[in-house]
Amino acid sequence: MLLTDALCIVVDPHDAASDRTGDLAFVDGRVAPDTSAWHGHETLDVSGCVVTPGLVNAHHHLLQSAFRTLPGTRGVPMREWLPTMASSYDRARVDASLASASASVGIAEGLLNGVTTVADHHLTWPSEGSIDTHVEIVRATADAALALGGRLAFVRGAARDDPERAASSAEAIVTAILPSHTRGVRADGMLQLAVGPAGVHSDAEATFRLLGEVASTHGLRRRTQANEQVDTEIALSTYGRRPLDLLEEWGWLSPDVTIAHLCDVTEPEIARLAAAGVSATHAPGCDVPMGWGIAPVRALRQAGVTVGLGTSGGGSNDAGHLLADARLALQVSALVGPQLRARDVLAMATAGSADGLGRSELGRLTSGSAADACVWDVSGVADAGVADPVAGLLWASPGRRPRHVIVDGQVVVRDYALVRAAEPDLVATMTARITGRG
Repeated sequence: MLLTDALCIVVDPHDAASDRTGDLAFVDGRVAPDTSAWHGHETLDVSGCVVTPGLVNAHHHLLQSAFRTLPGTRGVPMREWLPTMASSYDRARVDASLASASASVGIAEGLLNGVTTVADHHLTWPSEGSIDTHVEIVRATADAALALGGRLAFVRGAARDDPERAASSAEAIVTAILPSHTRGVRADGMLQLAVGPAGVHSDAEATFRLLGEVASTHGLRRRTQANEQVDTEIALSTYGRRPLDLLEEWGWLSPDVTIAHLCDVTEPEIARLAAAGVSATHAPGCDVPMGWGIAPVRALRQAGVTVGLGTSGGGSNDAGHLLADARLALQVSALVGPQLRARDVLAMATAGSADGLGRSELGRLTSGSAADACVWDVSGVADAGVADPVAGLLWASPGRRPRHVIVDGQVVVRDYALVRAAEPDLVATMTARITGRG
């Protein structure tokens, strides 16, 4: 594929000096060094558009796409929100059919909003029956992503699971879903596996250690959540210690670990995270409206912590619109320090998130990177008068969507519509499943 006549191509989100105009070629699913290597058949006119790397949603709970705006879940303390959501999951009977329906909706929503890779931290599993049902849930989620053309990083999470069962499940999932992989990533780069307990508020030391052993055996990334309100409160009341103290003791402060949220962190804790090489994920679209805090992103970045961006799930953030959350991150950053720059937040939503997944080929459009891109039309009235079109992606036009989205060199959203599925069909399937008619 050849993209022609771009107003601006964001080559390296961290480096504004790398921005350029003109054409961009994709060959064999990779960014070509120049257009001379391109000998394909499809060209895409992107005049009047900014081309960015595909967005990487570093923290989602796709299952929650079926549980949005539930009564008793808006603006409540997390200690009340958690059991309300758990009851809803129990009534719905989490299985492969629900996982497929919710993942299809969540991944489609992400693609329509420019998310080419999503990390799904799946925490809710059937407590009875064979572990084979767990494998079916993962396969259903992965198949949903494949059908739509999106990349998936599936995190085998745990929330009050039996530690031994959680570890056995993770082992079975890796064996069945990715029998051959490099660092948890399938050869084509479209599927990745990781592990991660929900946090010290729900999981004991044994769960962290046993899932950590699975990760070590198979070379998987590890991911967890820490230092939101309830996490700190429970850690202090149960252990008399703060969450990061426990994570360090349990072997979960290291370069292969990414921690989401981190709203309530002290300066010494930020320094400890940086020294350990831990990466972070900011989720303002969840934490801010729910009143659970604001992560000190600038302080984390200045300390040397790699920070990505995630939406979290539909139970707390009713939208999977990562660019909208990037805009929110800009708006609220001044409440906890000097305001972030739009360019830095865009870098978080692309390269920062990708690096937290250990995927340096994603989130940038440098030569040899994966051919994942978003084409943003900035020729309309919403962008009139915008001096910096890259900053304008975040500051102007709330709710902005990309005109085209490309994953692995293939167009998966064209002229604001899904290529491989019809939205009404996805909606109908999930509606039928959650109402008991499917």
